[in-house]
Amino acid sequence: MIMEKVLAAAKPFLEGRTVSDLVIGLSLIGCQLDNGNIGVSYVLREELPHGCSAFPFAKKVIGRPASDIAKLSISTDDCLQRSVAASVLAAAACSQQLPEDNEDKPFGIEFRPEDTVCMVGLISPLAVQISKEVKEFIVFDKGMGHCKKDFEVHPIEKQPELIPTCDVVILSGTTTVNGSIDGLLELCERAREVIMVGPSTPMFPEGWRGSPMTVLAGSCWDREHKDELFKSISLAGGIKQISKYMLKKAVAVK
Repeated sequence: MIMEKVLAAAKPFLEGRTVSDLVIGLSLIGCQLDNGNIGVSYVLREELPHGCSAFPFAKKVIGRPASDIAKLSISTDDCLQRSVAASVLAAAACSQQLPEDNEDKPFGIEFRPEDTVCMVGLISPLAVQISKEVKEFIVFDKGMGHCKKDFEVHPIEKQPELIPTCDVVILSGTTTVNGSIDGLLELCERAREVIMVGPSTPMFPEGWRGSPMTVLAGSCWDREHKDELFKSISLAGGIKQISKYMLKKAVAVK
């Protein structure tokens, strides 16, 4: 499992840290560690169980060692607990010196006119930008069974057929949460570039070495605006509502 390698790479940045605060919203999860670092991850709503008391574990997370919570990314099948783990990993990653993403050249890579590009987990603004630069743009999104704007959402069953034909593959960070990442990486072996995008991305390049992954593009968050950020998340805010506090990062996996 690739996430075992990622956890090993994250260990030095988790040791000695505890979770000081946590907020679970309808769309996002926010976590703050005792050193002030903030991490954000997505809530996979389509995976949530039924019932009004499905998450009794959440309150117990506060005060726990960050390393214990991060291990939920491999020790449970519960997607919400895995999302909490992703937020902890995202916060821990911010202790590294991560380079900023280049707005003029996303992820520091070149998209070519002859490229076929696949995106797993639709990020509409990014899709609009990149699709104009390439020959074909393929979208998979498990949470969407319909077309959105100009993008046809292909059935998940088509992934083994279509992803191996792509020159560039863009994977949402949530693929580390829903358990699909290992299978997707196997399909990406012929891709020139494989990029993981979004706040749930665990930004530990050492953990991805030896895999097809070439770029990790996640985010850190302005800790000076933690109260506003957490309040927005608690009120069902999404990335659009908190993007002004986002510090986009991109690091090559060498």
